[in-house]
Amino acid sequence: MRPKKHETTGSSDLFRARLDQIINLKHELVQLAGRIDWDWLDREIAPLYSDKGRPGIETRFVLGLLLLKHIYALSDEGVCDRWVYDPYFQHFTGEEFFQHVFPHERSDLTHWRNRLGDKLELLLAESLRVAHDSGALRTKDLERVTIDTTVQPKAITFPTDAKLLHAAIRGLCRLAKKHGVRLRQSYLRVAKRAAMMAGRYAHAKQFNRYRRQLQLLRTRVGRLTRDLSRKIAGHADLEAAFAFPLSCANQIRSQQQRQRGWKLYSFHAAEVECIGKGKASAPYEFGVKVAIVTTNRRAPGGQFVLQAKALPGNPYDGHTLAGIIEATERLTGCTIERGYVDKGFRGHQTPNPRRIFISGQKRGVFGVIKRELRRRSAVEAVIGHMKTDGHLGRCHLKGRAGDAANAILTAVGYNFRLVLAWLRTLLRLILATFLSAFVGQQALKSAS
Repeated sequence: MRPKKHETTGSSDLFRARLDQIINLKHELVQLAGRIDWDWLDREIAPLYSDKGRPGIETRFVLGLLLLKHIYALSDEGVCDRWVYDPYFQHFTGEEFFQHVFPHERSDLTHWRNRLGDKLELLLAESLRVAHDSGALRTKDLERVTIDTTVQPKAITFPTDAKLLHAAIRGLCRLAKKHGVRLRQSYLRVAKRAAMMAGRYAHAKQFNRYRRQLQLLRTRVGRLTRDLSRKIAGHADLEAAFAFPLSCANQIRSQQQRQRGWKLYSFHAAEVECIGKGKASAPYEFGVKVAIVTTNRRAPGGQFVLQAKALPGNPYDGHTLAGIIEATERLTGCTIERGYVDKGFRGHQTPNPRRIFISGQKRGVFGVIKRELRRRSAVEAVIGHMKTDGHLGRCHLKGRAGDAANAILTAVGYNFRLVLAWLRTLLRLILATFLSAFVGQQALKSAS
């Protein structure tokens, strides 16, 4: 059922403290909460709910928690724990009185992320609207953009053959125990020792012994998959539950270290891809490619992110440029005059190729265009802040939907951090102006 409407009574309570009486109402989080259009977000999300059932949690509460999580780079558990003792967090999520206990479950954040899906772009659009209304972002800043791609790593260990085989054995045994399938032998102790010894032999460059341990692990994975296939035969529900894990285990067992084509790099996250971006420090990264669109020039409040989109399948950058520009124009409502990209986008297929300028290009590059093309590299600093200060550096959310949600919410958190810094600067300027005026009046009185 549609979430309950957030309402404030305005009344006092003898046993509870009102938040507006114990916090600084000029704090940047309080100012930001007043600028976000919570009613518009509630109306946009309403079609995702039916008219029957138990009423959902207030929209402002959950969306406020999601924003606070990515503004301050906290985990789901971390933002829920901090909400209990931080009155500014409680005020941001719409509470009227100070609460001593978290009123909902941590898993509600996961349910809301899954339910929102593509609607998470509403938060990105709202961050740009708030920045525009506060003066941190101008309309002309949206017309010239910088586009780049990066890798959003998944929260997995570095994949080796021994680790993957061991993970397949542990995963199948765990699933068999969950569904009550009795195995002939689990091979857990044997596989653990073989994986450990394989790592030691590889480190010592004793590759014959290393290959023997790998063969032992492959043999155990084969025995386990065949045993499970025999035990679940004829049970439709068990066959459906074990179909995907068994296919992943067979893929891990059959793939070789230097084979061409698709490979599986994680047993529990099959969507992980191996992406090489040419870095000396990290030749290969395991995750998903993400496109980032920022303003080219620095707006008064900083360089804002206009679009963040996950690109599963590791597509060629140039083939994704047209879709990224279209999505950015749809989100901002402003036509892009010029776009600046790196050499990885050569051969792009945009409807108007003359408005795209590639790094190192000579033809048609002069004057303002030359200066703006030189500013293209500023997007690297934005990506770096999104990885170190946000969650783009390591995605802990599940599946391709989790990759897409993490990319968008990280961009939202980055934009709101810039807005908070802008509001903090405005407050300092206002206080400095009042202070200088007061000092001037006192000097005039003393002189007279």
